[in-house]
Amino acid sequence: MTETADPGRAYRGMPTTRPELMGTHCMVATSHWLASAAAMGALEKGGNAFDAAVTAGFVLQVVQPHMCGPAGEVPMILSYRGQAPVRVLAGQGPAPAAATISAYRDAGFEMMPGTGLMAATVPAAFDSWMLLLRDHGSLSLREVLNPAIGYARHGHPILPDVAEAIAAVADIFLDDWRSSAEVYLPGGKPPKPKSLYPIKALAETYIRVITEAEAAGGDRERQIERARLVWREGFVAEAIDDFCRTARVLDSSGERHGGLLTGADMAAWEAVFEPPLTFDYGGITIAKCGPWSQGPVMAQQLALLKGFDLGAMDPLGPDFIHTVTECAKLAFADREKFYGDPDFAPVPMHVLLSDDYNDKRRRLVTGDASLDLRPGHVPGYGAAEILVGKPDSGVAGAGEPGAAMEGQMRSDTVHIDCADRFGNMVAATPSGGWLQSSPAVPGLGFPLGTRAQMFWLAEDHPSGLAPGKRPRTTLSPSFALKAGRPWLAFGTPGGDSQDQWPLIMLLRHLHYGLNLQEAIDLPQFQSFHFPSSFWPRDSEPGVLALEGGIAEATVEELKARGHRVVHQPPWSMGRMMAVAKEGPILKGAASSRFGQTYAMGR
Repeated sequence: MTETADPGRAYRGMPTTRPELMGTHCMVATSHWLASAAAMGALEKGGNAFDAAVTAGFVLQVVQPHMCGPAGEVPMILSYRGQAPVRVLAGQGPAPAAATISAYRDAGFEMMPGTGLMAATVPAAFDSWMLLLRDHGSLSLREVLNPAIGYARHGHPILPDVAEAIAAVADIFLDDWRSSAEVYLPGGKPPKPKSLYPIKALAETYIRVITEAEAAGGDRERQIERARLVWREGFVAEAIDDFCRTARVLDSSGERHGGLLTGADMAAWEAVFEPPLTFDYGGITIAKCGPWSQGPVMAQQLALLKGFDLGAMDPLGPDFIHTVTECAKLAFADREKFYGDPDFAPVPMHVLLSDDYNDKRRRLVTGDASLDLRPGHVPGYGAAEILVGKPDSGVAGAGEPGAAMEGQMRSDTVHIDCADRFGNMVAATPSGGWLQSSPAVPGLGFPLGTRAQMFWLAEDHPSGLAPGKRPRTTLSPSFALKAGRPWLAFGTPGGDSQDQWPLIMLLRHLHYGLNLQEAIDLPQFQSFHFPSSFWPRDSEPGVLALEGGIAEATVEELKARGHRVVHQPPWSMGRMMAVAKEGPILKGAASSRFGQTYAMGR
């Protein structure tokens, strides 16, 4: 392969699907244009980036209910007025107090279920958004909720993929999950794509939350705190407690089970801020959530990649794709062995990100593709063996499959990036509470989350189930600082791909001088080599998915190196987005894949 002195030159200035946006007042990017518009509305009425993110987060629950919901979760990374330190808002709920391994074994489970009430963790999204709004926002509870309530009460033009997701589980709703049929099947039938589609029960829930919060009187902070109590200890918690105690619903085991989540679990938990995990690479500092998420795998990939001359490789060539893929395999193997809630199991990130460790691991990257899962060894840490699930039985709905093979976009997650003229910046990845994964709670208009499917029923595994423990989530917002100043908020939906696609975008931006939109638009790739984080936890050793648009010569070279290449259609991988602040200039970009993700700004 003949390399050039400037491999990125051919890709800079190329036609893009959208421009890289620039402005000085504000910039937002979200997974749906209605959420982006609502976020801009919050900014135009005098709100800041945090108000905009909260507003967008609630709108996304209405317009993409197969990708996120009120009872899901939302990890965030943020900076306040451009100041250090950057903070993580750890919006991931833990396992219920009764969620012991023996409780699942006694109920007949051989592995954690992917759907139903037994897969529920403590709902985290609402409390997390409220904490962000209280501490860093400026608008009232009513102001940030009104756009979502309007779309839920009066309807919005439903996206075809949302209508398809509802149609796919309509029989389950009608036959078993009747509470979901009442919410999502108006007239007993799935909605038609692009028809006006309300979710009135959800609107009524939020109206009641506002009414009870405002009845408490006082300033905005007091009303927000009251809303948190209404959620964790009031009518919302009571309805969830009653449903989990009394219902028996079909889940991925093919059997009917109740739930372990209680009102006491909800009352005992609240979102918190914590420091991020950071790693320096090529003049920037990457900030990620800790090892209770998969976020550190981005840092681990960078720790390996810094030993390669990526800048001399064609960003669409076989050397680049092979090197990045092989480093991803090594990092994700470590995820499977070492990661878990550090409050329960120590995770040796100080070793996993060290030069000595990565110098040794880097030697495993050769010219041939590895077909083995090869985690590292750190004495005294990690699981004794890597666990893998079983083939999908296709029973009762679906967990979050992330990026599906054969180019199909299946429901997964949403993402939000916001920045404003004051220097505030936030990256948030809301998910969970998917309409297709658990029945709607009667009277509330939304289902519980199923993030507990990421636990293993293994006492000695860092990701083994335990009461009060956080599952090792795939939700992974990304943040970067330049010269110690907050610079870039970015991310994507996509399950296990959330630390693959954005990393590739970042590398293309840093090493080849591509602007954000150019870096997003170039064809993508991803590995399916390691065990999926989602039920039934299977893996595809050696499989490398390539998006259409990659040269045939590159494809053949990758096959010759031993990669098990799977072809994906053009414009089928990822919904990346990003906002950046460079001096007084704000920038924004969003993928045009699937025609939903939009950046806006001025």
